[in-house]
Amino acid sequence: MSAPPPTLFDVTAALDALWPPALAESWDAVGLVCGDPAAPVTRVLFAVDPVREVVDEAVRLGADLLVTHHPLYLRGTTTVAPVGPAGFKGRVVHDLIRNGVALLVAHTNADRADPGVSDALAAALDLRVTGPLVPDPADPAGRRGLGRICEPLAPLTLAAFVEQAARGLPRTAAGLRIAGDPDTPVRTVAVCGGSGDSLFAEVRAAGVDVFVTADLRHHPASEARQTGAPALVDAAHWATEWPWCEQAAGQLDEISDRHGWALRTYVSGAVTDPWTAHAPSSPVPSSSGAPR
Repeated sequence: MSAPPPTLFDVTAALDALWPPALAESWDAVGLVCGDPAAPVTRVLFAVDPVREVVDEAVRLGADLLVTHHPLYLRGTTTVAPVGPAGFKGRVVHDLIRNGVALLVAHTNADRADPGVSDALAAALDLRVTGPLVPDPADPAGRRGLGRICEPLAPLTLAAFVEQAARGLPRTAAGLRIAGDPDTPVRTVAVCGGSGDSLFAEVRAAGVDVFVTADLRHHPASEARQTGAPALVDAAHWATEWPWCEQAAGQLDEISDRHGWALRTYVSGAVTDPWTAHAPSSPVPSSSGAPR
């Protein structure tokens, strides 16, 4: 006789052990958003964003639990009414509850965990992790923290590394933006899934050759390059965090096998990066000397 399926409480407890909520930033909104802790769970879908198309996918799959990296209500709310400027979020809550799909968020707690979001990014880029970029002082093993310091499996030029990165990350309209000499040797790489331009000081201190992250803004990137920062590879935010979904599904598979839960896990195929197209800009006429 097969064992009964785990409850949402059981699965949530197992996932909280992987990504302890106490690791989350104070401003973050992680944990269970909706769902009956006593409800059975047989199918789990992992995704980056709790948006309309992902919820529709969860319903089609018959998922009992949707686990996302990004919060639904990061800044809190006083209503889940499906009307007004944020009505799409209320509609998500209504549809999840109506279809018996729980929602669990693992955000900055998954960023800091071991393994975490940046470990999955490093694996997608075919890099070997040597340690955290910003170590968690509360971790005596020195493995938790923000970002990761990595090494390629063999020395590469920046151009070759970028080609490797483009193959390893899911395709998005924006692709990759690069700052640096294509012939620069790459022996060490810092990675940070999601927005990482607040970590430039740590990246410089680490002395790496390349920093891979997302959402790099003009002024921080320009100043970093002017003050001796490494080469930069700027990817789409969603693309740098999506590999975590596969890693997380694999972790839950191992837990399910250990407990005899027979869970079925899925990774969303929806590309929820908000940018949908890319148009290369025209060359600046050489006769003008400067853009107007």
